[in-house]
Amino acid sequence: MKITMILFDLDGTLLPMDQDKFTEAYFKRLTQKLLPHGYEPKKLIDSIWLGTAAMVRNTGQQTNEDAFWQKFTELCGEQVLADKPLFEEFYQNDFQQVKDFCGYNPKAAQTVAALKQQGFRLALATNPIFPAVATESRIGWAGLKPADFEWYTTYENSCYSKPNPEYYRALAAKLGVSPEECLMVGNDANEDAAAQKVGMTFFLLTDCLINKENKDISEYPQGSFDQLLEFVAKR
Repeated sequence: MKITMILFDLDGTLLPMDQDKFTEAYFKRLTQKLLPHGYEPKKLIDSIWLGTAAMVRNTGQQTNEDAFWQKFTELCGEQVLADKPLFEEFYQNDFQQVKDFCGYNPKAAQTVAALKQQGFRLALATNPIFPAVATESRIGWAGLKPADFEWYTTYENSCYSKPNPEYYRALAAKLGVSPEECLMVGNDANEDAAAQKVGMTFFLLTDCLINKENKDISEYPQGSFDQLLEFVAKR
């Protein structure tokens, strides 16, 4: 089936980054923000990881946002719900400093523009474990705008996470396309390649490759943004 929709991962794909350095910088600033409000750094970080795990395990019965806050409240107490504005302030302000730990590749925005000009529909299939405000910031750091995409997944609008194949199935349904019409572009040989399980075509962008399971990636079409454009042109 002809590809009509191209889905892009964000972190490590459109936005170059070392995931470990990004995470370290993110947690450092978050703990600095919340320490004066009674949050002990280690417990805060551990609780956020467990909240993230709850989103990854989400089976579609609630939004990822609800899954996160349910687990986070369970671990840290009901008072955290009153502190939600603190987290919103963090993403609006302190989180912006984390941009310094991300790279920038002008080819990302150029490729998005070229594919849109060629008539492809575009959506952002970033793992929906962040709120919209954080996702929109990271889109900007990549030299793009939220309006460049028909849809972008966030923890507010998603009920599954990568690498659950249902994340991809639900996204295709939301966009009104069959999975076979979609090309997923990402840098993670596990999380992004899972799109193949529902019938999507997958292209592995290797600039910031993640292959934690040491999979044989030779079967995947792969390479740089230039090679991605060549791959699409042959379809």
